[in-house]
Parts: sequence; structure tokens; C-alpha cells
Amino acid sequence: MPPKKKPDALPSTMKELKDTLWKAADKLRGSMDASQYKDVILGLVFLKYVSDAFAERRAQLHDELAADGMTEDQIAQLIDDTDEYTGRGVFWVPETARWEYLAENAKGLPAMDGQPPRNIGQLVDAAMDAIMAANPTLAGTLPRIFNRDNVDQRRLGELMDLFNTTRFRGEGATRARDLLGEVYEYFLEKFARAEGKRGGEFYTPAGVVRVLVEVLEPTHGRVYDPCCGSGGMFVQTEKFLDAHHEDRTAISVYGQELNERTWRMAKMNLAIHGLNANLAPRWGDTFARDQHPEMQADFIMANPPFNIKDWARNEADPRWRYGVPPANNANYAWIQHIISKLAPGGSAGVVMANGSMSSNSGGEGQIRAQLVEADLVSCMVALPTQLFRSTGIPVCTWFFSKDKTATGRGTIDRTGQVLFIDARNLGYMVDRTERALSDEDIAKIANTFHGWRGTPSAVEQDLKYDDEPGFCYSATLAEIKEADYALTPGRYVGAAAIEDDGEPIEDKIARLKKELFEQFEESERLANVVREQLGRLS
Repeated sequence: MPPKKKPDALPSTMKELKDTLWKAADKLRGSMDASQYKDVILGLVFLKYVSDAFAERRAQLHDELAADGMTEDQIAQLIDDTDEYTGRGVFWVPETARWEYLAENAKGLPAMDGQPPRNIGQLVDAAMDAIMAANPTLAGTLPRIFNRDNVDQRRLGELMDLFNTTRFRGEGATRARDLLGEVYEYFLEKFARAEGKRGGEFYTPAGVVRVLVEVLEPTHGRVYDPCCGSGGMFVQTEKFLDAHHEDRTAISVYGQELNERTWRMAKMNLAIHGLNANLAPRWGDTFARDQHPEMQADFIMANPPFNIKDWARNEADPRWRYGVPPANNANYAWIQHIISKLAPGGSAGVVMANGSMSSNSGGEGQIRAQLVEADLVSCMVALPTQLFRSTGIPVCTWFFSKDKTATGRGTIDRTGQVLFIDARNLGYMVDRTERALSDEDIAKIANTFHGWRGTPSAVEQDLKYDDEPGFCYSATLAEIKEADYALTPGRYVGAAAIEDDGEPIEDKIARLKKELFEQFEESERLANVVREQLGRLS
């Protein structure tokens, strides 16, 4: 008799969990295109999240009522009070939308009570409808594509079984949020890599986002992203607040997104992370119709699409205070829109293609000169290549500030100065095509800025700023004007200092020359040996 096959061990680490779920999800791909497949998988992750968080709150509420001395009958009358859930940031999940119900019927429901048979895809679609009906903030957000012909119902049921064996709760709704939030972000990154260039439309590498967040330190007020993708800027802001033990409720999140599917992804992503964001009632073009027209932000972080040629340009737009952007490139339209949304004392960080730092075509040079002379630019950072798998275009980050005096967000008056950081040599290769920034790299960039500005972080860590040849330099507006307003850090930071090893230069040249000639002689000797051996073979 053959031995019984051991069941597959459940994943024991977060990495194993994410890898297991991804491999299982990948089996469902079938005939679906990448974008639809993404919607199916992320929709399931979200459904699992809201159900687990609901179940955890329900168990907690039961214990609270029991501790008050209530009987099970009394508890049953009170435990379905929706305010007890929504008031704690937990979505209300109707009974037929709960994961337990769906998992029990992963193979579908037979005909009963006059109802025709229903497969798991139909049940999941109905669950999405029920959740949106019960939670108005999710209206029009969740995908309803699980019963389409190209969705393999058997594999969908198997994937739900796997999700069912994975418990994302046990330490409260926050634990469910944290774990499923990580899974959601992991899947977003995997989908972005799989989709190549299109993936860049909804995903910015976490290291790049962290540079913006760590430099700006958004701890309060209104945080805005005019092209928010899947919401990565807001998620990293939340992580920053948690890491520094700051109150999440001290910030208000505002965003806008052009792509409908991406807007839906962002809504789900932020809900999983417990962020109550105003992403407008629907998706829309920021240039054609700003959906937050009166809002002035304290912090703005954005990764606009690079060098877009087809955009809603209106020459009379009041946002073009520093010059009308060219029709064939929206880079300076994004920059001026972002500046127009900054509140007094506000600051912004924007990812841009490197060409934006020096281009003079279409009047961009004049606009850049106006921005510099208005003293809005506070810092320019040149980033390493290959950070974006979706594009080979080298990128930089622009930082703007409405107040660079010592009464602003720093104790050092930097009026009339711009900090240049050349970080092109930082980072490490993840594989042959992608580079990433380490925690140390991000800290080096952020600490350089904080030391230069004298922010509370600099005071707390006793950070001091000094120009470092080859890495950073604080330039005056006069120096920038002399360079024709080019903002490429390499023009200002100069070459890195060569370490003095104590050997006089004349002695070093003589030594190296002697070593080189010795190598030539050794090479000739080895060549003769090879010739002699080859002669013996003939």
C-alpha cells in the first residue's frame, strides 16, 4: 500500500505566505488579460480582508457584551448593530458576503428554494454587490467580474480554499489590515513587474516613494497626490506615521487618478490600510477637471507620467503662473499644478524624468528659471538608474517649499539656496534589470536634507550639514543663474574627493609604472610558454 501523501505545509513566514498565494493566484490566469486578472486577484484579497476584520470585530464585540453580563440571546440582539463596526473603521459585511459563507460554497450552490444553481463566481459577484450596498464609501469600487466566461470557476474555488486556510486575523482588525495590506502591496508589485511599462501607470517602487516621504516627513495636515495610481504615496505615509508613533488621524488624504481601474485599486488599497481618503467621487483628468479645486495641501507627493504629449492643455489656465507648458510635454504642467495646490508653508516632492532638470525646449527653460527665481525649489536629487522596471528613463526628484526661512519647517534659513544631491551611485542590483535603494541609502538622502534644513529630525539626531564633493552641494540662486538655470546635481556637487593615502604622487606614478612593465614582462613570458606547449602538440 503506497504511503499517504503528506499535506502541503502551511506557509510559516510572511515571505512564504506571499509566495504561496502568488503561485496559487497565477494558476487562475488562464485566458484573462493581465489587467482583468489583476482585478480578480486584488478583489479577492480585499474581500478576504473586510471579512476577516469584520469577524475579528464581531468576536471582540461578543466578548465585550458577555463581560457586561449579557446572555447569548441578549448578545444576539445587539451584535448586529452596524455602528459598532463602522464606528471602529470596520466595514459591515452582510452574511452572504462573509468569507466563511463563500468558502463553504467554493464549489457552488445547488438549486434550492426556487433559486437556480450558482457557481462560486456568481456568489463572489453577489458578495461584492452586498458589501458596496452596505458601505456607501465603497460604491462603484469593487470588481464584479468573477462569473465571466474566461474565469476558471474550479481554480477560483481552489484559490479561495487556499485563502481560507490562511488566517489573517488573531490579533485584532489591525493585524488583519497589516498582513493583508502587505499581501496587497506585494501583489501590486508583482503585477507591475508582469505588466512591464503599463505597470508603471499604477505602481511606483517603494524605495522611490520612501525618498519623498522621508524627506518631507508628512505628519499632519492635508496630503495630496494629483496622479495617485494605486495609492502608494499614501500607504508609505501611513507607514512613516506608524514608525514614528504619530497619529494617523492627524493627516487628511486627497488624491485624483485618471484611470478607472487604477482608481478602484487605490480605493481598495487605502481601505485595507485603514486610510479614509478623498479620491473624489470618480476618476478623472487632473488637467481637464481638478476634482479638489479649493483644496490647498500641506504636503504633496507625486510620480506623474513622464513626458506625456497628449494632455488637456489650456493656455489660459491660471495654474500656468510661471509660463505656459509646451503642448508636447506635460512635465512642467504637472510641476505648476502641484505648486498651485501648495498651502502657505507647504512642501512637495515630485518624481520626474531627468530631462526636466535641463530641458530648454518649448519654453521649459524659461519656466524653470521663473521657478528658481521665485525661490520655490528647495532640493534636487538625481537618483540611480534602473529603479523603475517599467522604464529605462533615468529619474530625479524635485522638492519644493513655499517657505525656506527659519520660521518654516526648518531652523536654518535657506532662502535663496538650493540643495543638490547626486545619489546616482547609491542602490544595489536586485537582479540584472532592476536596482533598489537600501534603508541606508534612503536615510543618507533624507538626513542630508534634514541636516541642511535644520528640521526637527536634524535637531533630534544632531545632524549637521556640510557640502560633500561628489554627493551634495548647497548652491545660491546666483550660481544657478550662472549655470543657465540647469538643475542637474552633477553640475554643482563636483567630483568626489580622492582619499590621500600618504604616498607622494611622483612615487605613486613611478611605482605603478614599474608594476605595469612587470606585468607586461610576465604576460610575454606566459605567451612564450603557451607557444612552446602548442609546438609540442603539432
